[in-house]
Amino acid sequence: MLIRDLPYADPGVPDVRSGRHFLLWLGRRQLRGQAKSLAWGTLHMASVASIPIAVGLAVQAVVDRSGGGLALAGALLALLGLGATVGDTMLHRTAVTNWITAAARVQQLLARRTAELGATLTQRVAAGEVVAVSTGDIEKIGWCVESVSRFSAALVVALSVCVGLVVYEPELGLLVAAGLLLLIAVVLPLLPRATRRADLQREKAGRATELAADTVAGLRVLRGIGGEELFLRRYRSASQEVRQAAVRTARMWALIEAVQVALPGLLLIAVVWHGTGLAMDGRITVGELTTVYGAVTFLLFPLRLVQEFAMAYSFSRPSAARAARVLGLRRSGDGAGVGDGAGGGEARSLENPAEGDLHDPAGGLLAPAGRLTAVVCGDPDEAGRLAARLGGHDPSAEEDPAEEEGERPDARERALPSVLLGGVPLDAVPLEKARAAVLVQDKDPVLLSGTLRELLDVPGSGRVSANEALAAAQCADVLDALAQGTPGLNGDPLEARITERGRSLSGGQRQRLALARSLVTDPPVLVLDEPTSAVDSHTEARIAGALRRVRAGRTTVVLASSPLLLDCADQVVLLQDGRVTAAGTHRGLLRDDPHYRAVVTRETDDELAEGTTHA
Repeated sequence: MLIRDLPYADPGVPDVRSGRHFLLWLGRRQLRGQAKSLAWGTLHMASVASIPIAVGLAVQAVVDRSGGGLALAGALLALLGLGATVGDTMLHRTAVTNWITAAARVQQLLARRTAELGATLTQRVAAGEVVAVSTGDIEKIGWCVESVSRFSAALVVALSVCVGLVVYEPELGLLVAAGLLLLIAVVLPLLPRATRRADLQREKAGRATELAADTVAGLRVLRGIGGEELFLRRYRSASQEVRQAAVRTARMWALIEAVQVALPGLLLIAVVWHGTGLAMDGRITVGELTTVYGAVTFLLFPLRLVQEFAMAYSFSRPSAARAARVLGLRRSGDGAGVGDGAGGGEARSLENPAEGDLHDPAGGLLAPAGRLTAVVCGDPDEAGRLAARLGGHDPSAEEDPAEEEGERPDARERALPSVLLGGVPLDAVPLEKARAAVLVQDKDPVLLSGTLRELLDVPGSGRVSANEALAAAQCADVLDALAQGTPGLNGDPLEARITERGRSLSGGQRQRLALARSLVTDPPVLVLDEPTSAVDSHTEARIAGALRRVRAGRTTVVLASSPLLLDCADQVVLLQDGRVTAAGTHRGLLRDDPHYRAVVTRETDDELAEGTTHA
């Protein structure tokens, strides 16, 4: 894969059992690129490693006053210089290509997983962790993949040089081999400690990034309650922890680097000392001593690459573990088999989803096709989980973070039964068809920056226009607010600009714009989680009537506890502990079911007990 061929047509299915497995999978996907880098790296380092031979021949030719020998040494030196230059240039090209293509593969995988999970992603993993994976962690993973080939070339050439020294000059060669073994014995025990410190640093840095992302996201609320200083102190504390961990990590790597400088330096002194004695005794020539000296000096270069790979792996392993954790999140099904032409009855139901009921076997909820169903949950978190399930995502399938370094059990073994649409399991439907059939509007919808026209330019049936949706969502005051903030509007309200995440708007205004966007989409099944929680009662009453009118003939499920919305529903369902305990009309349940009345009217436990006793 070349950089100009990106993006990948198919980035593949990653092995997310652990960070180590993920790195190995990335390496296997780039075998051709790694082989190219290994070949060019071997050429480069072999050329550099052979230069002492040419220098030794030149020195010996000068000692012997041989013009032919000096010319031969010069020609060999020029050839080796050319090989080193070409090898280094091509190694850099192929290694950077491996880095960029590996990072691009991970980015595509993350983008695909984010698109598949949608709003449920941040319910299962912190938004800050996703940011950390998609920025710094990708760079660390690419660095590790890129350094593999250079490390392999350095290892091959270093071993070859050691063997060559033993053959070329056994006494000095054995001294060099013994010195390298001593260096390995000293450095290797330090690497696990350095890796653990690097892991701790990355973990603390990830937490600080999550805290910063969450703080920025809630900055407006923090200013409103005067909590800026509290979160600033928290971030300062987290930042200092990261700094201290980084210093401890740097100290360990500095110690390793010092050892790698000191021990080879002592080895070089020992080789020169002993070699000089051998040369003075006439047991070796000056040219041979020069060759051995140059070879030992060259060995310092591969040792640096070994250290670099150790650092790259230690920093990338926790990054790969985080990426594997995010990529390991799945829908409760794999979307295979259904909707591809197999199973005649299921395929027909899928082609006409509006004709089927929406049914959740786990909780007993049944939303009849073409009707407006309101669901009352006493627990807001339970309502959020139900909304995700109705959209084909099962939050119960979340992976256990403790399993990130071991074998992951199949999430589907722990997931609840899938929601059925027209008798077809939603988690078995290909993702694009499931989303075309069911749209879930989250409790805190996100508005992207751009014009209002761009916000409402979403795939839809065409049955509901942008102006009709804005009117139904009671967005007249929102249009006025946006118009005031957009100079040179020229009378077209749809050209008004929305700031990032709609931060210039109030919570109720953002909710209404998101509702208008959902109404324009006009899906066969629309699930709304508290769509008017930040809206005043008068506006809410108008929205409730307009929602019933615009969604006539379509299946709509509203998770809410507002009497104004509940009174407009065709049926109201009460959920307690995830199970349907009552169903009927709002007024009938308000009259006959004390638990329903307690949730809707906000009765206390004492008032509920008193009412039950009187009944």
